[in-house]
Amino acid sequence: MMRCPNCNSKDIGKIGSHQFYCWGCFIELTVNGDKMSVYQVEEDGTLSSLDDLFFEDDIPQVHAT
Repeated sequence: MMRCPNCNSKDIGKIGSHQFYCWGCFIELTVNGDKMSVYQVEEDGTLSSLDDLFFEDDIPQVHAT
């Protein structure tokens, strides 16, 4: 089961084929292969990357099933 790398919540919803949304901290997650990218949803609906807040080793490796 996937957990949010920001708040550790398991309350993750799927919003696209490789896109997820955390209902715990309201961020969007994108999975590409075994890498995850994290985005903040801005008021106007645009996405701002939060990847720079995580060290490369801290971004979890995800194995999609």
